[in-house]
Amino acid sequence: MIDILFVHTNSSNQTFQSLSKYAAIEPPIWAALLANSMRTFGVSVGILDCEAFQLNTEQSYNHIKHINPKLVCFVQFGQHPSASAQSMQGTHELLEMMDFEFKTILVGLYPSALPIKTLQDEKCDFVCEGEGVDTLLGLFETDLVRVNKVPRLWYRENNEIKFTFKTPIIENLEQILPGMAWDLLPPMEKYRNTVHFSMTNNNDRTPFASLYTSLGCPYKCDFCCINAPFGKATFRFWNPEFMITEFDKIADMGIRNIKIADEMFVLNKNHFLNVCDLIIERGYDFNIWAYARVDTVREEYLEKLKKAGVNWLALGIESGNRKVRIDAVKGKFDEIDIVDIVKKIESFDIEVLGNYMFGMSGDNFKTMRETLDLSMELNTSWANFNPTIIFPGSPLFSDTYGKGLDLPPTYAGYSYYSENSFANPTDNLTRKEILKFRDDAFIEYYNRKEWVDKIRNKFGQKTVDIYKDLLKVKLVRK
Repeated sequence: MIDILFVHTNSSNQTFQSLSKYAAIEPPIWAALLANSMRTFGVSVGILDCEAFQLNTEQSYNHIKHINPKLVCFVQFGQHPSASAQSMQGTHELLEMMDFEFKTILVGLYPSALPIKTLQDEKCDFVCEGEGVDTLLGLFETDLVRVNKVPRLWYRENNEIKFTFKTPIIENLEQILPGMAWDLLPPMEKYRNTVHFSMTNNNDRTPFASLYTSLGCPYKCDFCCINAPFGKATFRFWNPEFMITEFDKIADMGIRNIKIADEMFVLNKNHFLNVCDLIIERGYDFNIWAYARVDTVREEYLEKLKKAGVNWLALGIESGNRKVRIDAVKGKFDEIDIVDIVKKIESFDIEVLGNYMFGMSGDNFKTMRETLDLSMELNTSWANFNPTIIFPGSPLFSDTYGKGLDLPPTYAGYSYYSENSFANPTDNLTRKEILKFRDDAFIEYYNRKEWVDKIRNKFGQKTVDIYKDLLKVKLVRK
């Protein structure tokens, strides 16, 4: 019997519909971080990645029953804001089947944002509000009994929901979160990158790894919930000299495709440039995807990023309308700046992934069209078009929760691609109008001759054919 089994549930079919085969299957970073942390403190651990093995609810339950851990920890962190909430669908179904057979705790973004509701809705024993390390250690120091002594814990007592007390967030990352438990994860061939990211690696999607070099984000975009477990906008780093040892492990496993999942990798130049320097010194031939902001990318960074293997930069452009961006607390950069920086990035042979949102506060058909027109002017190698969904833990959610805000009837409603995607209606747009505009925009963008010619010239007809097949998938919307 092990002490803690960290479980990453499988919600892929509910989340992506028929697009699931084109989506990534990413290593559960936080499960691997927490597992490695716990075993350094003498707690025996395991990881069950139900998504990697494509286990259904019954199969997942049987695996847990066979392992028979003292505590099952459902890890609800995600590598993008929607991931935590939408992955709750698989967790909910598994908790229903388990029906309190095991002691259970939920850790992560959604439970931190809505701890009381999570305990009310789910057949779990505990909810952690925060990162999880001190809470999990406390549970074992008290033998899962004197739980009022455990920090950051929500629990039931005499039909009453109670909270213990808060503790500071982790500061010494190298000591408390000393890297990922790579050895406890499934074979890395079980993980795959997204179909677009594979353009720059001859369409080879596996093996695939992802990791953090920093936690959190200093910005406060009103639609983003990334800082919910931390209680504030925060930005912490692992030391670059420590991080290179994680990249060494990835290289030793024969992995080339890597996602640096930091919410904002290209921000603190003393951090990311040093990480790049160490990768370059090693001579690794990585194919890396990382995140940046339009207003943080500088031309003098780009050569080094490319040398380190950064072939993709994802930019949160969000809207083509300046006022809409300002209202979202996204920034005041002008459209011409966006065009200029995208072209500069591409001039260093780095592909750009543009992220856009429809149905933001202040959006109407005209402003959404401005966003789509900007995306087509930029003509980046990939563009994500997402409906605006109010995620628990975001400033927008905090402002509206308790004021008649309708929540999705199921967790799958937090997915951009699900049948029940719960786009947020605005004063000018209904939920159905936003989703239809988003789905039509996707088809319009990728059917354009300008985009097809660009991809054919850079990556060949094989890549174009892959996207022709993708465009045949029609999402069902209610």
